[in-house]
Amino acid sequence: MISNDLLETLSGVQKTGQTLEALVGRIASFEGMSGCAIVRSAPPDWQMVASAGALEPGKAFGLAADALDSGGTTSSGGAIAGVVDEAEVFVAAGKLGMAEFEEMVNELRNGLRLAAAMDGRSRRIRRLEKILEITTRWSQTDSMPALLRAMAEAATELVGADRASIFLWDRPNRQLVARPALGMDDEELRIPDDKGVVGQVVQTLSPRRAGRGPGAEEIDRSVDSETGYTTETVLCVPLSTPAGECLGAFEVLNKHEGTFTDEDERELIELAAHAAVTLQNTQHMEELISKHQMLVEEAAEGVQLIGESPAVEAVRSTIRRIAATDLAILILGENGTGKEVVARSIHFLSERRDQPFVAVNCAALTETLLESELFGHEKGAFTDARETRAGKFELASGGTLFLDEIGDMSLSGQAKLLRVLEEKTVVRVGGSTPIHTEVRILAATNQDLASMVREKRFREDLFFRLNVVSLDLPPLRDRGEDVLLLAEHFLRGFCQRMGRAMPKLTAAAKRRLLEHAWPGNIRELRNLFERLAYLSSGDVIDADELAFIDTGSAEEELRFRCDSSLSDATKSFQESYIRQMIDRAGGNMSSAAKRLGLHRSNLYRKMKQLGMATSDDGIGVD
Repeated sequence: MISNDLLETLSGVQKTGQTLEALVGRIASFEGMSGCAIVRSAPPDWQMVASAGALEPGKAFGLAADALDSGGTTSSGGAIAGVVDEAEVFVAAGKLGMAEFEEMVNELRNGLRLAAAMDGRSRRIRRLEKILEITTRWSQTDSMPALLRAMAEAATELVGADRASIFLWDRPNRQLVARPALGMDDEELRIPDDKGVVGQVVQTLSPRRAGRGPGAEEIDRSVDSETGYTTETVLCVPLSTPAGECLGAFEVLNKHEGTFTDEDERELIELAAHAAVTLQNTQHMEELISKHQMLVEEAAEGVQLIGESPAVEAVRSTIRRIAATDLAILILGENGTGKEVVARSIHFLSERRDQPFVAVNCAALTETLLESELFGHEKGAFTDARETRAGKFELASGGTLFLDEIGDMSLSGQAKLLRVLEEKTVVRVGGSTPIHTEVRILAATNQDLASMVREKRFREDLFFRLNVVSLDLPPLRDRGEDVLLLAEHFLRGFCQRMGRAMPKLTAAAKRRLLEHAWPGNIRELRNLFERLAYLSSGDVIDADELAFIDTGSAEEELRFRCDSSLSDATKSFQESYIRQMIDRAGGNMSSAAKRLGLHRSNLYRKMKQLGMATSDDGIGVD
């Protein structure tokens, strides 16, 4: 009985403190249990990871220590303990048999291991995407100081640290030189190559962690005295080439939350490997390209155009035909219809897939920032220009530049953009040297650019320059059964990320999803199922759990003249509603009748009563 309850409880468990508390609380309510806990060995102490019921911590820790020492199950004074993994022990009090308890520990061990593996896979995918983004930025940096600073800043972002430094080994002078030493005014720090944690790393070529407990004495406090910065925790890994040559060390300081973990160490080692290859810049660059290609493949697999409706198939077919060209593409569609997903699909299907994809939200750029953001600036070009910065055109060199919300760009910005598109060169703000740019332009908007051209709010010459090929994305309300495919895609993805079993949609829920007008399109659908994945707790999702947000969208309103009679208004509503259901069903009368809750013959009868054309007159197909 306990085994069955435990298996059900373990469904969807992630290995986090909050989830373990809920799990332990559930186990403590099993018949025969008076209390239980998961405790972790953190020498020289023990930590109570999660507990519930009547179980004295001192007794739990002592019994857990005996279990770890023996490597098996230990019991004493009405309590019993079993090893879950190399550092964690499950302790329970109550009337439990040895065989029953060992079965429980085994189920718990397998469940937590599976949850941890799923969570680890999700984190690795996110880490690979982040490293792909970081290494792409590095490839666009044109000076060694800027490259080293970019690497250090990337390390702090990746592992959640306060500061970072790259120590290059000056062998002749037996010194390690930090370039940059983030947070220092002169951004350079020199230390002996055999002192402190960094010295140990370059001498042994082994990663080191120190601070807050055992190993704190390894931190060289003389450096703190020199910098005026207090080091609490340190993670340092060797900066080695694939051939084994040590270039120096990669160090991060003061984890924002807690201490540096095994995962942080793995991430920094992976980042350091890319950094070493980039710094060496020799024949080993082929290895970097190989790793980069692997990351591109994984990123490309994450870009999917979900749907089987004729409208989506038409878009997919057009993408396949135009991806291999260098034509400028204008992507049209309402907000949330997936314009950036289409742009990324075009990029990853093109020969530019190994090069950067850079997206710019034109609506977010003020006119004063536009030129600097797109074309870059030189150091000192204006008040806040403390260093030279490449613009988006340079960052996207050889790849694809996606200009989102192009309709919101000012007329002045449009003129500058047109000049760059025509001449294929940019000049940084404050500079005078023309820089050649070779990028493919994809633009997107939810506005009617043709009308804006007629109203003199968008340049005609830029419109024709961007609109070589146009892709019109259908709104979600016109994509029929694609709504269900997308819903299950998003729900599956969020549930996998959480490590929980995917709940099923009831027939009523599916029907309601198909009936909704989706004013926010795919973005609204995605947000809805993100909420459901995290907030729903059952094995099924019913219609009453689909809490749509009412935006007052025009698509969901049926307006009538106020001087119409009730009979005329009712007739008008019925005609409008039936026509809308037929359109959403793609002209399939059987499907439309099902959505309306009618038999197909009754739908035809109702249409004739209203004086509407039927399939006999050339409308509707089955």
